[in-house]
Amino acid sequence: MKRIFVVGSLNYDLVINAPYMPKGGETLKGSDFMTNAGGKGANQAYAIGKLGGEIYMCGAVGTDSFGDALLSSLSGVNVNTDFVKRVEGVSTGVAIIVVTEGENRIIIDSGANACITKDDIDAFLAKAEKGDIFLTQLENPIEIVGYALEVAKEKGMLVLLNPAPASKEIIKYLKYVDIITPNETELEILGGKDALFDEGITTVITTLGKEGYEIATKEKARIYPCIKVKAVDTTAAGDTASGGLSVKLAEGESIENAMAFGSLAASIACTRRGAQMSVPSLGEVENFKK
Repeated sequence: MKRIFVVGSLNYDLVINAPYMPKGGETLKGSDFMTNAGGKGANQAYAIGKLGGEIYMCGAVGTDSFGDALLSSLSGVNVNTDFVKRVEGVSTGVAIIVVTEGENRIIIDSGANACITKDDIDAFLAKAEKGDIFLTQLENPIEIVGYALEVAKEKGMLVLLNPAPASKEIIKYLKYVDIITPNETELEILGGKDALFDEGITTVITTLGKEGYEIATKEKARIYPCIKVKAVDTTAAGDTASGGLSVKLAEGESIENAMAFGSLAASIACTRRGAQMSVPSLGEVENFKK
């Protein structure tokens, strides 16, 4: 199995259910408040660890209790956090999540996530080898994410980008990406599939919510359905899919088989509340598949 390297965000999530989004000036009674370890990068690293991958993470948290909790969560599923640095005088990233009818709406304060540097990336990827997997997202500064993509590509790694939250600033770095995994909105912001292929990306995997996902290359495209479940909370579903995809690619599976596994894991995550706490184990995915 190849190693997987994730550069990404770590956020502490504050989650509440609401019957609808309140209007300006309105106070609304919510329910089922909970806290949870999150952040797109940390969620993906956590999913990789829980699904059996050899995973290393680079990021930043504050020296507060939220940072302690995030590191403890990752360590609990064997994520190597040696390159997650603690930043004095800056809060750990926080996400405020409102869940209405199973769909989430998120507000983020980046906090320490804005503090990773090019030197951090160089140190993190120093021992990465050709064929290892690199995965990142866009909750850290785009310049740093782009630099990490470039370094990973130069090393001959298989480079995956989950372009969320979508930003046109990443377009100039897409030439370093092999596989990109946008949802439909993110794909539109980035200019569509043809624009991504023109940048040099070989495979576009577009997630389509309850309709499944599409795997597209320049030559062909096919939509694959996902397992139908009753969604409770979609907070980390996409991150779980990215994690599962990465694990199976590291094991040498085809993109089709790898994404089928990731989609199945994501479907299970949708049936549970929270971010990292919703991620299934490898055994749960295998049993669910049976």
